[in-house]
Amino acid sequence: MRFADKTVIVTGGAAGIGRGCVNVFHAEGARVGIIDRDAEAAGQLADELNATRAQSTFVAVCDVAEIDDLKAAVDGLAAKLGQLDCLINNAGAHPPATALEDFSAEQMQHLFQVNFLSTYVGCQAALPHLRKTKGTIVNMASMTAVLGQHLSTAYSATKGAQVSFTKALAIEAADDGIRVNAVLPSNVDTPLMHAWANTLDDPATALKRVAELQVLKRMASPEEIGRVCLFLATADSSFVTGQAIEADGGAALDY
Repeated sequence: MRFADKTVIVTGGAAGIGRGCVNVFHAEGARVGIIDRDAEAAGQLADELNATRAQSTFVAVCDVAEIDDLKAAVDGLAAKLGQLDCLINNAGAHPPATALEDFSAEQMQHLFQVNFLSTYVGCQAALPHLRKTKGTIVNMASMTAVLGQHLSTAYSATKGAQVSFTKALAIEAADDGIRVNAVLPSNVDTPLMHAWANTLDDPATALKRVAELQVLKRMASPEEIGRVCLFLATADSSFVTGQAIEADGGAALDY
């Protein structure tokens, strides 16, 4: 129970990588706060986890693009949990492949708000709580931050912003004993990935092609990314801060 008697808040925690993080931390004894705009999915997950350990999981329904609501969600969950030991800024969106000239400034502004500003504001809200516990922050970025992605300039830019923000905040927060890191996944086997594949003529072939981008010849599971976050939240990584951990299954190798 590597996170017993400790707490974590996960944004976008009802599905995909966020759900993987919630499951991993809960299995390791954490009390968990889920922030998600999908009230039904978040509530069902909380009910499942509370059935195994009562009063272990709480939900705040919130669209992370709404700044005031996000601040209130972090503060409210920290109060319910009794303290805050880790914040995982996971919520985000990935638009369909779109050329730069076809992605309007207004669309970019909204995507930046969802993917980056929510991370910025989430950290602002969490810092007063994390100072009390000398806790940790994990920002869920993407390998697109360092590799780029075809027809994905907007998404890649928001993820790059998360990485540089992580490094700068790690310097600032170190005086308070708070460590800040980012995780950069490549392809993860999530419902969103399957939803994308199902828009194509041959979903099975598309998923196989995506899996083979990793030298391990498979995608990550959400829980595998969750375990990387757990490592960054525990004393096992006590000398690690300001890092962008590439959890990519070797996708960036063998250029």
